[in-house]
Amino acid sequence: MTFFLGKAFLTAAFREEQLETAGGKTGRITIHDVAAAAGISISTASKALNDTGRMGLETRERVKRIAAEIGYRPNALARGLLSKRSFTIGLLTNDTYGRFTLPVMAGISDALVDHGVSVFMCAIEEDPALGQVHVEAMLDKQVDGIIATGKRLDRRLPIDLSNLNVPVVYAFTEGEPGTVTFRSDDAHGAQLAVEWLAKLGRRRIVHITGPESFFSVRERANAYSKVAGEELPVLFGPWSEIWGHDAVAKLWNDSGEKPDGIFCGNDQIARGVIDALRERGIRVPQDVSVVGFDNWEIVAGQTRPPLTTVDMELKELGRQAGLTVLALAEGRSVEPGIRKLPCRLVVRQSCGGDTLGI
Repeated sequence: MTFFLGKAFLTAAFREEQLETAGGKTGRITIHDVAAAAGISISTASKALNDTGRMGLETRERVKRIAAEIGYRPNALARGLLSKRSFTIGLLTNDTYGRFTLPVMAGISDALVDHGVSVFMCAIEEDPALGQVHVEAMLDKQVDGIIATGKRLDRRLPIDLSNLNVPVVYAFTEGEPGTVTFRSDDAHGAQLAVEWLAKLGRRRIVHITGPESFFSVRERANAYSKVAGEELPVLFGPWSEIWGHDAVAKLWNDSGEKPDGIFCGNDQIARGVIDALRERGIRVPQDVSVVGFDNWEIVAGQTRPPLTTVDMELKELGRQAGLTVLALAEGRSVEPGIRKLPCRLVVRQSCGGDTLGI
């Protein structure tokens, strides 16, 4: 029953593609038009466009070039039934605000658009029941794979994805054992920030960061201490501008030498730091250089002065996750494990010395 139903759908899909240009009703370019333009049979055109059959590379590339020039788009239903794929990827996240997920999704989409694969996202918050509903909906749509992402590296989504019949890749969230997980290299990012401050001649560098319970906070703090020195302080607190403001008050109210460089655990903390320094008449970057973390442009770009900060390259992280889930969907072998992607320092005016190389 399933076989005949599938065959009927496939026949209908091809017939729809043929009828759409009959009599010039809609003007849709079909594989018939590609074959005619290339001076080859429909069968040869199909094999060239689907990378099947035996033919010379020059012929295959010529047919693809002609198809692109005349605006041919394959019928998605027919293509999916032939390959037994839906050409869709599901993206699950508990990052309700999209702070981390949106750049990850942008990278996934960039990676997959040229392969004719679409991505649709479902936000599950922290609700296991809602997560199960979305996963079942994805499976009903016969997605080729699922990418799980979130707002912390050290927390899993509130749903078990370990026994699904489609490949699952994790990006910026904790993955299941034996899977592929992509994450930013927080230690590398912290190293870039502190080394940049040191290159600018800053010698009393303080680290103001988020809650110590976060894995990423500990990674950044450890890397900071290795570069700046164990004796220099790390101040842990909430992820907020208020905490950045309060941390400056604590540092300047205490006795002893004041910092000439401050490395912050995120951009919000950094903005609070800069505001507090300005209120005390301390110039940024002349008296104190400040570096943030995240490169959240809505914050970093609007800080005064604009904030030098570490970019976690979330778009690239999403791109790599997209290509990996595509490879798994196509049956290619992928080595499991955690893949750390390097960070990048974005230099703006909060440090000074903007012309120096990193």
